[in-house]
Amino acid sequence: PDEVKAVLAHEIGHVANGDMVTLALIQGVVNTFVMFFARIIGNFVDKVIFKNEEGQGIAYYVATIFAELVLGILASSIVMWFSRKREFRADEAGARLAGTSAMIGALQRLRAEQGLPVHMPDTLNAFGINGGIKQGFARMFMSHPPLEDRIDALRRLG
Repeated sequence: PDEVKAVLAHEIGHVANGDMVTLALIQGVVNTFVMFFARIIGNFVDKVIFKNEEGQGIAYYVATIFAELVLGILASSIVMWFSRKREFRADEAGARLAGTSAMIGALQRLRAEQGLPVHMPDTLNAFGINGGIKQGFARMFMSHPPLEDRIDALRRLG
């Protein structure tokens, strides 16, 4: 029951903080920059490198699509960074409304439901199995911070 209240309080925090609107605006602005710069890159490749003087050649389209893919990946990491920050704020709101212990309990329950270990066993760390670069790269594209980071942040709040 307290965990359910905490989850609802967390979601109320998202609404109160205007997270959906904020993230939609950030996504729109970032997408605009991606499209704008991809076309500049496409024109540069077409006109300067391939010396095309007759409209937009195939180099423009290939370079634009490639630039949109690369810039889109970078843009996605920016949007996800904002999203993770907003999750911490919603956790704080949930803790204020339902209590810190209830919010921590809800996150711990979520971790247990997902079957995630609290920490990687030391024996696996000895073999170099600790996530490393691959896990760090994947974290860039996560919309939510790792549960352990969220729990630690709530514990620091008190």
